[in-house]
Amino acid sequence: MVNVVNVNDDKLGFKNQNLYLEDRRKLSITGVKQVESFNDNTIILFTVKGGLTIKGEELNISKLNLEDGNVKIDGMINGVLYTNKSSSSKGNILGKMFK
Repeated sequence: MVNVVNVNDDKLGFKNQNLYLEDRRKLSITGVKQVESFNDNTIILFTVKGGLTIKGEELNISKLNLEDGNVKIDGMINGVLYTNKSSSSKGNILGKMFK
């Protein structure tokens, strides 16, 4: 019998997620599964609690460790928004590009 283990689910077995924002300039996030996209103004992440969009100016991912689920973001943070998107919706990216 072969056991198949999803590394992300096993290592990210926790269900809690923390966001720590310091002076709107430094954002630390736990429970991150994947970075979908990022640029200077928007970072889109998939987390254990759903999709997470960070809006701001001069955004930079200063630390990324998906094994531990930790991300640190520097820049001016203007907003953080959760969505119900999961990483399984990745296939829709091509559809969005051609709309």
